Amino acid sequence: MRGLFIGRFQPFHKGHLKDIEDALCEVDELLIGIGSSQKSHTKENPFTVNEREEMILLSLKHLDNNKFNIFTIPDFNDDKKWVDYIEKTVPKFDIVYTGNDWTEKCFNKNGYRIKKVKLIEGISSTKIREEIIKNDSWKNMLPKEVLKYLESIEGIKRVKKLR
Repeated sequence: MRGLFIGRFQPFHKGHLKDIEDALCEVDELLIGIGSSQKSHTKENPFTVNEREEMILLSLKHLDNNKFNIFTIPDFNDDKKWVDYIEKTVPKFDIVYTGNDWTEKCFNKNGYRIKKVKLIEGISSTKIREEIIKNDSWKNMLPKEVLKYLESIEGIKRVKKLR
């Protein structure tokens, strides 16, 4: 069985990591879609698609990389075109893992099996970006590999600058 998990990963955090690890216990292969792939260097999307892919790969290096594949998924501002693009671009999948109501709605329309992921209370990419701007506590929400990577690319400075 093959699953699909889509996120913007702005940045990739411990909640994403837990969701992926949990999904990998249920499927033979997980397709990880980096959403809004064409967007970067904005307040809501500070990181490039390549930076987000690197965050994911660094965080999943302890896993068998034959069990997951990463795909880039741009925005279309049209639900049907978005799902059509995914269906044409990624291999066939049996289940969609999501914590996002909009993603659930898009795939429900097409009859896909949906599994809601359990969000970790208090952890979201939006909250992390807000906490970075406020110089508040956010580092414990990220896998250590992502924190180190963000420091190496001056990602924290970028988030503060884009506010």
